[in-house]
This record gives sequence, structure tokens and C-alpha cells, in this order.
Amino acid sequence: MLRLDPAQTMALDVDRIRADFPILQRKVNGRPLIYLDNAATTQKPRQVIDALVDFYTNTNANVHRGVHTLSVESTDLYEAARERIAQFVGATSAEEIVFVRNTTEGLNLVAVCWGRSNLKPGDEILVSTLEHHSNLVPWQRVAQETGARIRLIHLTADGTVDLDDYQQLLSPRTRVVAIAHASNVLGTISDLADLSERAHRFGAIVVADGAQSVPNIPTDVAGLGVDFLAFSGHKMLGPTGIGALWGRRELLEQMPPFLGGGGMIREVFEDRSTWAALPEKFDAGTPNIADTIALGVAADYLSDLGLQNVRAHEVQVAGYALERLASVPDVVVYGPRDPELRTGVVSFNLKGVHPHDAGTVLDEAGIAVRAGHHCCQPLHRWLDLAATLRASFYIYNSVDEVDALVDALSTARRLYQRK
Repeated sequence: MLRLDPAQTMALDVDRIRADFPILQRKVNGRPLIYLDNAATTQKPRQVIDALVDFYTNTNANVHRGVHTLSVESTDLYEAARERIAQFVGATSAEEIVFVRNTTEGLNLVAVCWGRSNLKPGDEILVSTLEHHSNLVPWQRVAQETGARIRLIHLTADGTVDLDDYQQLLSPRTRVVAIAHASNVLGTISDLADLSERAHRFGAIVVADGAQSVPNIPTDVAGLGVDFLAFSGHKMLGPTGIGALWGRRELLEQMPPFLGGGGMIREVFEDRSTWAALPEKFDAGTPNIADTIALGVAADYLSDLGLQNVRAHEVQVAGYALERLASVPDVVVYGPRDPELRTGVVSFNLKGVHPHDAGTVLDEAGIAVRAGHHCCQPLHRWLDLAATLRASFYIYNSVDEVDALVDALSTARRLYQRK
């Protein structure tokens, strides 16, 4: 588990960072916007917005097909973004990076292309109770198609993976371990290196959901020991509709393509086709060129800040939030209490107040949080809850905004107690 050395981190200049984000200057319901819904999507800095405008203004052309100047320039920018994303997650080669729309598509790609080819009746897929539906539903579907079986890894009382239960579930029948690096509800960070090492003893592959970790935690896929890692651009300051799947080269080469069409073939005959080399094999049709280029810019923005510093800021603000929320009567916080064991996601409830009602009161104060089951219904059943409120903090959030959240919750408590 990553624990930060304060001597190796620098404090983020939040005021300077906020100046890069145009949307943070607006008001909501007459109040300055306090955006605490970063686990759903992050806001975009001017540098990312400018990259999109610049591409469509000066470079727009299709990639990999043309010999004219615009196409060559577009292709160079597109492949340069792949190199930057590979470096961002510690991949040894850009050819191991497959661009997808989002984490969900990346996980579906693995379930379909690896799962259909390798799973058979009697095989087992281990999935933790923490999982977002994106790392559960695709495996349910492929299990139904192949005769494999889903088995659920239980949690400890504070919402971490129960390693004793995990070890008992592992067996020669285990073919896949599908696990979130960080929970989008509890913020729980799982020790992927340990989980992967245990799974590999039985010959299983590890498919990691990195949607909540890659934007926040220094990521090195080799150190994590996983076989696949999927993540989304829009949760790391990039545009929507673009994400990436990293996979071990040997596995990607063995897998059939996800989609068929132009760009992903070597040769096409009337009755058969052969596939292009990686990564083009998974790059059917015209890709999301502009958003991919802008994702590379977002990765550069975070790299310039330093992911160690991003993580340290997250620990500081989330830790302060955990302390302040504990001071509000009737607030119940879920997940680990140690901010080093979680991301900047803090889910909680206000007793006697439905999360949607509390969320509406917060919105009236200009505070954006999420209310619902956060695409994690099995986890909420484990918590014995229908829904939670979720505040999620990022590089442009401050402890002053935590104070504003706590004040607004106190207002919601007073309003509903009177009712």
C-alpha cells in the first residue's frame, strides 16, 4: 500500500490551479460553485479545452490513412498521446495501450475478447463486493455465455477486501479476479500487488478497474502486477468519450479483436480476414482523435503537478473532511477512517434525511455532490442502504470547501429536524 513520504511531496497551489478551470468561476443558485463530484467526472483545465479547439481549428484530418500533411500531423499527435498515456501508467510500450470510450468499454473488451475465448463451464470469476457495475455486469454476461461462475469476495467491517475470504476462494478453478483498485463509494484502495501475486499462483488473470485510482495515485502497471487495467479520461481532467485499456502484450496478442472493420485488419478476402498488429487490432474505424490528443494534454497537466503531490493533496483534504464530518451530529461516514487507505471519495448519510433531499439542500448552497447508489448496488446492499451522499475531492478543492459542505449539512439537518 502506497504511503507518502512528506519530504518527497510539495503542496499544490490550489488558487493557481483553480485559475486554469473556467467552470470554477461560475455561480450556482447565486453561490460560488463548490464542485465535489469528481468521482463522477472532473472539470477540464483551459489547456485541455484549448487542445480540442486547436485540433479542430488547425489539424483536423483522419489518422493512419492519408499521406497529406494534415493526416500525417493528426496521426503524429494521436500516436504521441498514446505514448504519453503509456508513460503515465508505466507501460513498457505504447502498443500495450488500447484506446476505448471509457473504463466500462475497456472492461467489456476484456470480458468479451479474453473471456469468451478462455472461460468454460466450471471456471470461476472472483469479483469483490466493492465493484462498480462496470466490473461486474460484463463478467456476469460472459459467465452466462460460457458456463463459468461468479463468486463474490467479501469485505471486512471497514470496507476493505477480506484477504482471508479471498484466499479461501482462490483455487485451480479461478480464472479471473476482477477488482477495483479504488472504490468509487468507499474510497477503499486495494493492494493490487498482493491480490495479483496470490491470483497468479493459481494461474488466474487480474483485471483491474482503475477509474478511481489512475487520476489520483501514481500508477505503475508493472508494480501493480495486474494483467489488465482500464481507466477513463474524463475522471483525470480529460474529455468525455475517451479512455484507455492497458494489457499485457502477450494477452492482447492472443485475444481476438473487439470490433471488425477498417483500420484493424492486415488483409481482407471474400471469406476471411487477418488482423493488424497491436494496437491497431483494437482500433476499428475512425478513432476519437481530438479527445485522445486532449487526454494526452490532461496526462501532461497531472504529470507536471506530480502525482505524488496530487495524492498528498487528496489525503490532506479527504482527511480533513473525515474529521469535520465526524463533528456533525447524525452524519454517518462509510469506509476506512484512515485517509491513507482511501482516495478523495467520502460517502456518508445524514440520519433521517434522504440523500436526494440532502443533495438538493447542498445544491441550493452551490455545492455539487452525488446522491444515489453510484452504480454499486451489491455494495449498498452490503451496507444495508439504498443510497448514499458522496463528496469527492480533487486538485482544485480546498479545506475551505469542506467547511462549506459541513455548514450546508448542518443547515439540512436543522431543516429536516423541524419537519
